[in-house]
Order: sequence, then C-alpha cells, then structure tokens
Amino acid sequence: MYGVDDMGYEHNIQFAAENDWIADIGSFHSQQPSGLIIQAIEEASILQIEQQDLYFLYLNIPKLDRIFKVIIENKYVELQNRVLQNFSSTAEQRYLRFLAQYPTLFHRLPNTHIASYLGITPEFLSKIRKGLTTKKK
Repeated sequence: MYGVDDMGYEHNIQFAAENDWIADIGSFHSQQPSGLIIQAIEEASILQIEQQDLYFLYLNIPKLDRIFKVIIENKYVELQNRVLQNFSSTAEQRYLRFLAQYPTLFHRLPNTHIASYLGITPEFLSKIRKGLTTKKK
C-alpha cells in the first residue's frame, strides 16, 4: 500500500506477504475515496466486502468480530512501531528491521519499493547493503 505525493513520488506504507492482508481502514470506515493505492505485485487473492455486510457478519458471528478486532489492533501497533522507528532509528536499523519483519520479501521486491518504505533513496539502500556485506566479512 502506498501514497503518491504532490511531486509524484511513491511512499510505501505497508507490505503484505503470504497469509497477510492489507486494507485502507480509514477509507472503509469513512466511506470516502482512498488517497492510498493497494497494488498486488505478485499473484494474490482479492476479497471485497461492503461495509454493511461486514457489520452484519460482526453482529452475527462474534468470533469473526473478535478476530478482526485483534488483526486491526496488531496492525495498529505495527504502524505505531514503524512511525516511532522512523523518528528514532538510522536507515540501517530500519533496513534490518524490514528484513526481520518481511524475511520472505527481501529478494522479491524491487529496491525502489524497499527504499521508499524505508524513506531513503535506492542508491542509499545499495550503500547500506554494501556496508552490511562488508561488516559480515
């Protein structure tokens, strides 16, 4: 999921790997058009539900309501941690956290997407990777 700024630059907010999901909850709840773009870069299953239908399911299947609540809470905590990390961590630390959080995506995503998620340029990402490789030797 990403947004595009006034200069046309993409800013990746979140990735979803296998068995994960992604949604613009703000747009869903406000019933307003989203300012975010969700793009599948690999084969994916796309599910769509009307707000009133989801609320009906919440009322009639309490376990589903609880499951979605826990998922949303976990995503919210993840987002809070990411915001804090962006303020208090170096780019290298953010990259290492990305690798820990998305270990299966590292080799499958273009550098431009990863760099955007980290808030750095692809060139600086290459520099970080080279530095980490040098440290390992």
